Amino acid sequence: MSMYRITLPSFIHALNSLNRILDKAIAFSEQKNIDSIVLVNTRLAPDMLPLANQIQIACDTAKGCGARLSGVEAPKYEDNEKTITELKERIDKTIAFLKSLEPTQIDGTEEKRVELKFPSFTMEFSGMDYVNQFALPNFYFHMTTAYNILRHCGVELGKRDFLGAA
Repeated sequence: MSMYRITLPSFIHALNSLNRILDKAIAFSEQKNIDSIVLVNTRLAPDMLPLANQIQIACDTAKGCGARLSGVEAPKYEDNEKTITELKERIDKTIAFLKSLEPTQIDGTEEKRVELKFPSFTMEFSGMDYVNQFALPNFYFHMTTAYNILRHCGVELGKRDFLGAA
């Protein structure tokens, strides 16, 4: 299994699923006559981030992984999405960026040094450890939380929606 195959196609597949989940959220809000902004701002607990942030972070994790492994600069997003449509546009931009990267840019990065700088600490990984211990778990945490927020709101979703099954 190559570094490319375990990262970018997985992110793209999951982001496509997230886009379809958001389509269901739009349909739900229209059917129930609920302003979709309510969904965008919903959180599962008072100290958790709302739906918009969950999707923003999932996108940032995917594009950040592709950028760090390939050595290209990640596109910058404003983090100002206020509607489900805007969140879907962010997902589409992220997918387009990931699709612009070639397998040859990602493969062979198992031992590449990856450094993540946060305000109060720095994390260092090999490429493989970065993918397995940070990028994939972080991405799926935020995708799962986005799914759970919408499910909690009443959007009819199931495992097949999350997995992207037909």
